Amino acid sequence: MALLTIDNAELAFGMHPLLDRANLTVHDGERVGLIGRNGTGKSSLLKIIAGHGAPDDGQIRCQDGTRVVMVEQEPVLPDADNLHASLTARGGLEDMHDERERWRADARLFEYLHRFGMDESRPPQTTSGGERKRAALALALAMQPDLLLLDEPTNHLDIAGITLLEDLLVRGQIKSAIIITHDRAFLDRVATRIVELDRGLLRSYPGNFAAYEARKADQLVEEEKASRRFDKFWAQEEVWIRQGVKARRTRNEGRVRALKKMREERSQRRELTGKAKFAVEQAGSSGKIVIEAEHVTHGFGDEVLIKDFSTKILRGDRVGFIGANGSGKTTLLKILLGDLKPLSGEVKIGTNLEIIYFDQLRNQLDLEQNVIDYLA
Repeated sequence: MALLTIDNAELAFGMHPLLDRANLTVHDGERVGLIGRNGTGKSSLLKIIAGHGAPDDGQIRCQDGTRVVMVEQEPVLPDADNLHASLTARGGLEDMHDERERWRADARLFEYLHRFGMDESRPPQTTSGGERKRAALALALAMQPDLLLLDEPTNHLDIAGITLLEDLLVRGQIKSAIIITHDRAFLDRVATRIVELDRGLLRSYPGNFAAYEARKADQLVEEEKASRRFDKFWAQEEVWIRQGVKARRTRNEGRVRALKKMREERSQRRELTGKAKFAVEQAGSSGKIVIEAEHVTHGFGDEVLIKDFSTKILRGDRVGFIGANGSGKTTLLKILLGDLKPLSGEVKIGTNLEIIYFDQLRNQLDLEQNVIDYLA
């Protein structure tokens, strides 16, 4: 049974087309991995499927009675005294007219919150990015969607959270899903089909990501051969048209019209995105010690996140922080960068350093500026 049908959908921002007469059908029981380069319109498509907008043309329709639930890339939890009240408001559970169904949904919410290791009495304002993602996933599952839309679900999740989500998808507790992710391992484990949004079109490939890569490589080779054949013939026709007299003869008017059509087709060809090239100047050398922490302890209220932590980071080190969501990884990073003062202990930052910090919520971006002005 077809849960979702996309028929000749068109969507554009300004002169940039995101969907160009795109078509897709998603059937009950499918787990579709939606992939594509950044900025191609994947999140915009998911929002339209969820009912948060409409295409410029064409149709996107779901089977009657299909319950569609979306978990966005950066879930926003309403302020409330506790997580349970916040999620109840976010999911509209209070507005359910059937009291028994409302009670069942609430019971499922408690169940999934506990499965994701969340305390329903905790204020949402104190949660980390990974904990907010866990809470939003718990709410989505409690609503028992027929079609679950996941936008970068593994972002901010710890390893245990990713493993739990994989199990829920693979073992059938989620009926059908469309998943945007750049996590290749996650796609290999959960996807039954890969759909690529490429130059406005939706192209479907059966199987997981590994199967897609094999088929895609063959397709790109054939596409490149076809483009070379087209360009060679087009160049020959351009030489012919410049001969002048022959092209103006009545019996060659069809050939002239064909050349005009080829010119238009070539000008409208949407090329594969190329590779960016950057030139980076060599920075001046810093000292050998980059950061040194001695007996750092920090926490919030009665909760101790970091206890008597010492480390020394040297020039050339590449250090990875891992741990459960909410365990204090971001807090520790801010302490080591000097953005947050620990309750006790000392942090020394080396000399002649240029530090760049990319935070998970991208708070350093000025959303009132356009890209070029911000970079300038």
